[in-house]
Amino acid sequence: MAHANPAFTQAEYARRLAKTRAAMAKAGLDALYVQDPSNMGWITGYEGWSFYVHQGVLIFHDQDPIWWGRNMDAKGALRTVWMDDARVHGYDDTYVQSTTRHPMQDLAALFQELGYSDGRIGVELENYYYSAKAHLTLVESLPEATLIDATALVNWQRAVKSDEEIVMMRNAARISERIIDGLVERIEPGLRKNDLVAEIYRDAISSTGEIWGDYAAIVPLLPSGADASAPHLTWDGKPLKSGECTYLEISGCYRRYHAPFCRSVFLGTPPDHVKRAEAALVEGLQAGLDAARAGNRAKDIAHALAGPLERAGIKRGARCGYPIGLSYPPDWGERTISLRDNDDTILEPGMTFHFMPGLWMDDWGLEITESILIKPEGPAECFCDRPQKLFVKP
Repeated sequence: MAHANPAFTQAEYARRLAKTRAAMAKAGLDALYVQDPSNMGWITGYEGWSFYVHQGVLIFHDQDPIWWGRNMDAKGALRTVWMDDARVHGYDDTYVQSTTRHPMQDLAALFQELGYSDGRIGVELENYYYSAKAHLTLVESLPEATLIDATALVNWQRAVKSDEEIVMMRNAARISERIIDGLVERIEPGLRKNDLVAEIYRDAISSTGEIWGDYAAIVPLLPSGADASAPHLTWDGKPLKSGECTYLEISGCYRRYHAPFCRSVFLGTPPDHVKRAEAALVEGLQAGLDAARAGNRAKDIAHALAGPLERAGIKRGARCGYPIGLSYPPDWGERTISLRDNDDTILEPGMTFHFMPGLWMDDWGLEITESILIKPEGPAECFCDRPQKLFVKP
């Protein structure tokens, strides 16, 4: 049955498949098995919360992809992928969490049936969703095949976004703005952190016109005070306090596309060292945006950011950004390019990044970030439109 409301045109899916096949040919692959749900969705349109079981998409040079997964999830594939129904293959529940059988045995049988028992098959070895047990079982079940590491092969094809994808990211950015506006308005001493997060989710998922919100690949991160020295803490039930800075790391999500966006709020009067850090961070952010031009390198953004921070006595050891787009939990990054001082990747028009120069100091933290689009000419465009500053609520 046809997808009633496809996210993209058939021409867009054909473009993606052609890019992937070209990369497969360059890598010498006869077939490719992708397990990353972001790559599955990008290639086929599949959407569903089923990535906790073994599933994937099989890609070939001379035939349409095959969605492969649990039988009960095959119904979701029939309603979301662009391929014909015959290109959806489900395995039965006797394979699920079994100690005597493994879904990879069913996948191996499918490859054998299709004539790839001795083929060169790419697999995503460095992937959240492909277990060591899965790989060992597939190797054992396809003894004549050559399994080749194709980690990030599809991810790299996603680096330059199409016009259709950029529309999705602009919609996600409108949601991100709404979330940050609501946070800045509501945050105050005495408000319990979990109650604030409840409002984040309402702003993230409610509709504005035709733009409705989906669940983001990462939960809201909003630690305060000394907790803000750690970059990945979530929330608790404690009340917010005066005299503390809270960074707000969120992303709107529209049809699985993200626009991560971070701002920070200080309740009370920020001390001088925080004000100096804010000034240096904003200066570095602006310098990085100016360096984020087509033809420059990923590391040029990191170098531009570093100057103002180093002059202020602030050293950052972490990378300052990563590519973004279509994603599923547990990460909204695409896991290819890094904005850091040793990445020579040439920036191209249509690339999109979360420029993320967060500061995590000994006992406080500060985040002011932008999701950006590399333009054909000039500096990067920010997807969101909100002041680049530390918000202060006396």
